[in-house]
Amino acid sequence: MPLWGGRFSKNLDKTTNDFNSSFPFDARLIHDDLEGSLAHTEMLRAQKIINNQDAKKIRQGLLAIQAKIQHLDSPSVYDLIKIFDLDSENLPEDVHTFVEQELTKNIGDAGKRLHTARSRNDQVALDLRLYARRQITEIMDDLKSLILTAIKLAEDNIDNIMPGFTHLQHAQPITFAHHLSAYLEMFDRDMTRLKNTKKSINRMPLGSGALAGTTYPIDRKKVAELLEFDDITRNTLDSVSDRDFVIDFLENLSLIMLHLSRLSEELVLFSSQEYSFIELDDAFSTGSSIMPQKKNPDIPELIRGKTGRVYGDLVALLTTMKGLPLAYDKDLQEDKEALFDAIDTVKSCLITITPMLKTITVNRSVMFTAAKKGYLNATDLADYLVKKGLPFREAHKISGALVQEAIKAHEPLDNLDLETYQKYSPLFKSDLYRAIDLRTCVKNRCTPGGPSPLVMRPYLTKLKKKYA
Repeated sequence: MPLWGGRFSKNLDKTTNDFNSSFPFDARLIHDDLEGSLAHTEMLRAQKIINNQDAKKIRQGLLAIQAKIQHLDSPSVYDLIKIFDLDSENLPEDVHTFVEQELTKNIGDAGKRLHTARSRNDQVALDLRLYARRQITEIMDDLKSLILTAIKLAEDNIDNIMPGFTHLQHAQPITFAHHLSAYLEMFDRDMTRLKNTKKSINRMPLGSGALAGTTYPIDRKKVAELLEFDDITRNTLDSVSDRDFVIDFLENLSLIMLHLSRLSEELVLFSSQEYSFIELDDAFSTGSSIMPQKKNPDIPELIRGKTGRVYGDLVALLTTMKGLPLAYDKDLQEDKEALFDAIDTVKSCLITITPMLKTITVNRSVMFTAAKKGYLNATDLADYLVKKGLPFREAHKISGALVQEAIKAHEPLDNLDLETYQKYSPLFKSDLYRAIDLRTCVKNRCTPGGPSPLVMRPYLTKLKKKYA
């Protein structure tokens, strides 16, 4: 019997019941539902809305249910069917109904008092906030592990010179550490966004009732304190219909996937034979069923591919929310599958890419050779003339002409003789070779945020200290 069955003279059509039910996916909220119910019970007792004896029975009953599932982080409906011997053809409408029915079955009529002074509308809003808060903490831990892994890889490649790219064309010399630090900045921003979203999640909606609160003398702040919320929500209509915090979370997850996808794209490129900058460990690669020589970067490709589904989860909820009138509407049931899928996807990607990044082989000599071939020191050649007094536009033109000379000779700029240089300008002296040496080019790029090891070392040290 559903919680709302008293008004109706017929049972819900079986097909309609299955369509309407959220228990197949919201079963994973059971830990949060139990936690919220325990706090609600204590508040009801303290406010003398229920007596001590009933409160004690309810508490013991909730703890007994909790004990049966404490070994499961996110129980599925199949877990609950097995653990509680449920009839799979006659499941409860949702996890909230299940908890109340199981409680009443075990402790009798006292279990029916649990729902006093609350609605499923504010109950599900609470459960979702508790769940999101718990999951955002876990994702932050996973992201922290990725950041520390990338920092270690960057430290190991602090002076490993490689081409920097614009338009996928060789541009200027950088280090692999500098390249990785761009992703460190992305992930650091992701962490900041998650922290901010966690703050927005941490407001307690219970006590809002269906939409207009309750006539019982409840103490919402006590429940907030018991559940470690920063504050209570301020409008009962908004409390039960607000899903901004879910959208914020999904936006955070979408940006994390964007950054993971960009990194994955470069891992795919850099591990190809055309680049050979890195090699993925065998434990994170696959082969071909027909071509024995193949070593495929399936893992970063999958991460890149899964980005679209997280974007889809965000767009789905934005679309669901855009036309809803106040307060609660059944459409809001669609928020959970979107959030659950995005969380599961991001967590699986984070815990997979971190050990993959930790085990890659970096081909330093290949990177350096690529940098030597790309005329990446052409800007430094122009800067050499500028420092000798030539206007930059003239220096740029001379440097471009010398690049053409080098291309014709199939040589890097470093290998052109001084006589060739002096045909274009008498300002060239023998000290130019030191000025355009790639190591010098990188070392002298001491702009804050630049690739010089003199800049990168303190940057990485500071960032590691932040996440240690």
